[in-house]
Amino acid sequence: MSKERARRRAAREAEQERERAARARRTARRQWRRSLVRRLTPRLRRGRTGRLRRHSRGERAAIVLLTAVAVIGIWSFVDDLALRLALVVLLLLVLPAIVVIALDRR
Repeated sequence: MSKERARRRAAREAEQERERAARARRTARRQWRRSLVRRLTPRLRRGRTGRLRRHSRGERAAIVLLTAVAVIGIWSFVDDLALRLALVVLLLLVLPAIVVIALDRR
């Protein structure tokens, strides 16, 4: 009787050891996959990065709105098409300088 119990206990312990080893392999594989994904995915930068982050949402809305008003004004008051296009292109080229002069907080 005790030999049979010892054999069953040995079989049970061997099965538990196989399950433990399989679980350890799965965990190691999962960690390896996660580390690979972390290495391959680009990092998101937090904080004030980029050009658009310098201004608040209201300031950006004001920039877009005033630019749209200026473009509409150009298209409604200027008759010559070539002059309209030239003025719109000039406005878009000078717009960053206007924004820096008007809203820069340095």
